[in-house]
Amino acid sequence: MDGDAWNDCFDSMERAAWRLETLPVYTMPQEAEKLKRFLAGEKSPDDYTSAWMDEVRQWASEGKSVGRVHVVTRPLSDYLRFEFEYYYRHHVKAGEDIRILDITERESPGLPDRDFWMFDESKVVLMNYRADGTQINRELYKGDPEPYRQWKRIAVAESVPFLEYVSG
Repeated sequence: MDGDAWNDCFDSMERAAWRLETLPVYTMPQEAEKLKRFLAGEKSPDDYTSAWMDEVRQWASEGKSVGRVHVVTRPLSDYLRFEFEYYYRHHVKAGEDIRILDITERESPGLPDRDFWMFDESKVVLMNYRADGTQINRELYKGDPEPYRQWKRIAVAESVPFLEYVSG
């Protein structure tokens, strides 16, 4: 699922989009240069903005919500430190509900070890990745979405808001 079919998931949502992220690294060619600069010590500018942030603001103005929980273990990977600095700290300002579930010193609360997006608590898109974090594809899940709704409830209940996590 890509192109128009993928974009339609966001365009057609009526209430909410939510994602579970489980990987310590996502290999995205368009981020390579920015990641390299981050690893060399560059911080993201305080006035950073992006098309994603514009979308989040637009959805919020329409009464829709966007959120995610990222399952992590410490020490955080270089990629996660980059993602927190370059994206998450700005995305929460735009209105995205980003939460962190740190399972370093505890058992996982029974969540799947795969990423997915869920739209309006009913449409699930499985995000398929290689071991190195390179995306293989996106796949519309055709089964009962109830397990995904339960995993979302667990992930949200067991996680903390991003800003709380990074300030603690």
